[in-house]
Amino acid sequence: MRLLRSSAVVGGFTLLSRFFGVARDILLAARLGAGPLTDAFFVALTFPNLFRRIFAEGAFNSAFIPLYARRLEGEGAEEADRFASEVLSVLTLSVMALVVLAQIFMPWLMYLLGPGFISDPGLFGFAVLMTQITMPYLLCMSMAAMISGALNTHARFATAAAAPILLNVVLISTLLAAPGSREDLALWLSAGVTLSGVLQTAWLYWASRRAGIKLTFQAPRLTSGVKRLIVLGVPGAAAAGVTHINQLVSGSIATLQEGARSWIYYAERLYQLPLGVIGIAMGVALLPALSKRLRAGDDAGAMGGQNRAIEISMALTLPAAAALLVIPDAVVAGLFQRGAFEESDTARTALALAIYAAGLPAFVLIKVFSPGFFAREDTLTPMKFAAASMAVNMIVGVVLFFGPLGYAGLALATTLAGWVNAVLLGFTLIRRRQFMPDARLTQRLPRIILACLVMMGALWALVELAEAPILAAINAWLPTPLIALVWMGLLVLYGLLVFGVSTLALGGLRPQELLGALKRAPAPSIEDQTKDGTGA
Repeated sequence: MRLLRSSAVVGGFTLLSRFFGVARDILLAARLGAGPLTDAFFVALTFPNLFRRIFAEGAFNSAFIPLYARRLEGEGAEEADRFASEVLSVLTLSVMALVVLAQIFMPWLMYLLGPGFISDPGLFGFAVLMTQITMPYLLCMSMAAMISGALNTHARFATAAAAPILLNVVLISTLLAAPGSREDLALWLSAGVTLSGVLQTAWLYWASRRAGIKLTFQAPRLTSGVKRLIVLGVPGAAAAGVTHINQLVSGSIATLQEGARSWIYYAERLYQLPLGVIGIAMGVALLPALSKRLRAGDDAGAMGGQNRAIEISMALTLPAAAALLVIPDAVVAGLFQRGAFEESDTARTALALAIYAAGLPAFVLIKVFSPGFFAREDTLTPMKFAAASMAVNMIVGVVLFFGPLGYAGLALATTLAGWVNAVLLGFTLIRRRQFMPDARLTQRLPRIILACLVMMGALWALVELAEAPILAAINAWLPTPLIALVWMGLLVLYGLLVFGVSTLALGGLRPQELLGALKRAPAPSIEDQTKDGTGA
């Protein structure tokens, strides 16, 4: 199945990038830990990360790809390149103006981004400076996102998916090489963010030229195509970026509790590993596939592809969410508890991680359901649902943060908002008859859920009954700094083994289908797979 192969390409490079990201965060935790300075650095990453995720992880491309693909297939490569060049010119000028304004008004914007820093003028000013240093990354990411969308439309998924690895390579190199105090390190890291943006943009532009995509800068003009992109893109950006906008709101409120911004950041990084590998990869690959099938009048093929996307994404997401619900402490301790990151930080980060894990399936379903709207050039409906979920996140987050839960209430609000958004998207597609669960999905999904429950029980039993003797045995063979990491690895492998055996025994997955879909030999079409039920 072409969708699975495309998703595997995107997911594979995204997984590699996220592993580099985990290595980066391990070094960050060891050198910066969790506290006011670290909170300020993470706030400085808020704007760049928000725009990177909105642009690079699907929101911008949700509007650009259908329009670009229509010209590519209907009017030819030359017209498609002309449209892309018009968009690139307008986008570059617009975002450059945004960057300049943000640089000028950052001392005032910081009152919204980091209200908890207001009482400490030194920390407040340092957060402003770091954010100003990272702001040019916005411009780089907007350009990189548009070029990535063009490459994805030409089925060149690997290049665009690999580009974010450069960010982590630059920051890891900085963490390993930068001398001096923690304040100096934070400034070097801020500069590294912007440098990585320049490298990513240059890499993608070079790749687009090699792919035969001819992009040029020209005098910006609001042509009919650009106007249509704006009409679709603004609500699309709000809709597809809602999870990240909710994180922006939560992160801002979290600065009011010392250390909370850091705990939430580390928890977000862990649950976003499966989100990035599965949900974003599936969404990136699914949108061009749905757009092409719908333009060809193949509604049945589009529906079959979305069914398989849900089946595959849930088969990979649900066990990850289940494991993070049961063993969050072991995961956080194994990865982060060393150096400046203390045991108390582990406990607080683990609580946020478990809460986010409960929302992980919803965050992935948003990525899978949204292309069903975007491929039909309907970005307004997802935007309305995004607004509803943002309202839930804001109201519930504020109530719980200033109530009994503190920072954990922010994580819970984000999780609830994710489920509100996912349910609204799914029910609307079903009501419009643009998506209907097929027999295979309704048979497989309960079996996958049951296999997850078996895995959760097995992990709980191992931790409760055998943790002490196993840790004692590990301690006899390994140095202390490696004990938590090895224990986490054993739990993950054990959980994978139990889930794999359970889901195969229950019929939730069939390995021959997955292997057949990943082969490079000609694969059956989505229509054929939908008819005979043999696709992956």
